[in-house]
Amino acid sequence: MTAILLFGLFFILVFLNVPVAISLGLASIVILFLDNGLTSLGLLPSVMYATISSFTLLAIPFFILAGVIMEYAGISKRLIDFANVCVGHRKNGIVLVTVITALFFAAISGSGPATVAAIGAILIPALVKNGYPKNIAAGLIASSGSIGIIIPPSIAFIVFAVVANDIVPITISRLFIAGIIPGLLLAVALVVASMFVKRTNVTQDVKAMDSEVAATLNLGKKSSSKEIASAFYKAIWGLLIPIIILGGIYGGIFTPTEAAAVAVFYALIVGLFIYRDLKLKHLKNIFIDASVQTAVVMLIVGAASIFSYIITTQRIAQTISEAMLSVTENKILILLMVTVILLIIGAFIDAISAFYLLVPILLPIMLHIGVDPTTFGVFMTVNLAIGLFTPPVGLNLYVASGIARISLKDITKGTIPFLIASIIVLLLITYIPALSNWLPDLLGM
Repeated sequence: MTAILLFGLFFILVFLNVPVAISLGLASIVILFLDNGLTSLGLLPSVMYATISSFTLLAIPFFILAGVIMEYAGISKRLIDFANVCVGHRKNGIVLVTVITALFFAAISGSGPATVAAIGAILIPALVKNGYPKNIAAGLIASSGSIGIIIPPSIAFIVFAVVANDIVPITISRLFIAGIIPGLLLAVALVVASMFVKRTNVTQDVKAMDSEVAATLNLGKKSSSKEIASAFYKAIWGLLIPIIILGGIYGGIFTPTEAAAVAVFYALIVGLFIYRDLKLKHLKNIFIDASVQTAVVMLIVGAASIFSYIITTQRIAQTISEAMLSVTENKILILLMVTVILLIIGAFIDAISAFYLLVPILLPIMLHIGVDPTTFGVFMTVNLAIGLFTPPVGLNLYVASGIARISLKDITKGTIPFLIASIIVLLLITYIPALSNWLPDLLGM
């Protein structure tokens, strides 16, 4: 009864367009009050503080701040220019530029919406100029941006590790490495899907979208060795960021949290003294933007931690697990059931909330049927990454539609080929554990 009331209240509030964090908090407060009156509400501060004050979660505000600094520093433009001179001359070159740039920026920001915002204003007009319908262009950007929470460093993997460690030991470092091959597979799938999209004659007007850079992308023209070297030199400082972060972590030089702090320091040095696009007057807006984004994430984490606490202490997780296993213990069917559940949930709530809601319930089931926690962490994250460009609440859709100035309905149609391709990759990752585990096992993570 408690489980029905808890989840029922939460989904009713979500469908009433109450913000997810508020929905989580209100549903939890009602259950706590009904369970033990006002005295039980005294648990709220202690549970929230214990979760938010985690040293591991300190990596989140640092990675967010680093991503904002890099956006102001002009790194995204240089990454696009480098990808353009390397592959822009090829057939479907603009698609390759888009996906490769998304991979680069994903390895810097760790966030899906941030990746869409950073590359969308430049590449959506460029895609339209090269014959792709505007909704397809925006759909490709929205789906490419979802790679941001799969390719390391990933904020999603940090949160999953924090939640899952209450059940089974798992390191952020292993999850980071495990996300590399699935992220690359997803990128390849998006490129393949774009080949089946019907292009129009290149007559569409992109001036209204205010992108000077789009006009400077010399697609179709093979760049000289000198141009490639010049673009590489300009982009090298941005390309070094994921190498420094991951190399430092796996070299044992610093922890993921310390790596995030190093990323902030490095981004400031590059922006202020190397690229010089970043000015001291920008720092105020940078800290405000990063603080707002961090506050949103931490509010969700705090509210979700109470929800997760109730799921655990009220034995809701165990009850649901036993109910699912009573239906079937067939590994293939259970994985399919979980995948469908995650795809549906991901369409309505963000990844961080989903981790706190579902990991306590689903991870014990996965362990019972012999699924490695790393595999589960990766395929759950890929599921929720797909949710970023799935209506009605896909954050990437809203960011991309705002940049392209089209309706949510139009951009949703444009994501269909990329959604199909992504689900195919998701099923491969779900049923072939080696795609997640081979690389971290090889590196001894």
